[in-house]
Amino acid sequence: MTNDFGEVLLWSFWFFIWIAALMVWFRCLWDLFSDRSLSGWAKAGWAILLIFVPWVGALIYLIARGRSMNERRRTAFEEQQAEQKKYIQDVAGTSKSPTDEIASAKELLDSGTITQEEYDSIKTKALA
Repeated sequence: MTNDFGEVLLWSFWFFIWIAALMVWFRCLWDLFSDRSLSGWAKAGWAILLIFVPWVGALIYLIARGRSMNERRRTAFEEQQAEQKKYIQDVAGTSKSPTDEIASAKELLDSGTITQEEYDSIKTKALA
């Protein structure tokens, strides 16, 4: 047990450094195995480097592949956003064409469910 405030601060600092280093190491491993452009041999080489000399290996990995890590992450994020947008449009039913929306609004107008003003606003939104 430590009794000195300075020792507590020092241990807190080293604990923070240790957690940050672990996060960097796991991020490198995650990126390594999610990269589709690397061959199996290249992944094995990087994995050996990251396992046997973890902190030096992570530093070398960040220097050698840091920029491409960012590009892969951005590409994956954009793909995920596009899939999410498509899913939301499918679930919300907003994937109708303007003619379908106008036709369904015309049916509602003919049945008396909506007024002429509501039909006109739906039509202008569909054509916009």
